[in-house]
Amino acid sequence: MMFGRRWISSVVLSTTCFDNFYGSSQPASSSASGERGWSFSPVVESGWSDNSLNLRAILPGVEEKDVRVSVQNNQLIIEGERTVPAAFQKNAYTQLAYGNFYAALTLPTGLDLDNVQCRLRNGILDIQVPMSEASKPKQIQIQTAEQHKAIGA
Repeated sequence: MMFGRRWISSVVLSTTCFDNFYGSSQPASSSASGERGWSFSPVVESGWSDNSLNLRAILPGVEEKDVRVSVQNNQLIIEGERTVPAAFQKNAYTQLAYGNFYAALTLPTGLDLDNVQCRLRNGILDIQVPMSEASKPKQIQIQTAEQHKAIGA
């Protein structure tokens, strides 16, 4: 009996880990016209360096031709499709969501949206959004009292 409970809890934990790592799956929506909406939203991490905002989207099984990144109205849009492998077309069990995906991230002000760089490698989409020069910290020289007198003279 104890073995059964451990197995069930590890399956639940495993499913949760897959959902957290590969993106939470959402039911595909349907419109009145019969169009399918997005199936899942990819997991996106973010962090700052001294010169840029760095984003990372986890997109296992997605090829470059199947993903688009754009900037609209101060939002970074990541969208595309993860297609089902041919070997999984019939009678397959998978915990990975397939279909259209979409993520919209509101960007802070002070970024150079004309120089965004993206790289997709091994299912990881790295996006670098540089800070604009006007937003970077600037060192301001502190004047001494003697320099201040010279300026006022």
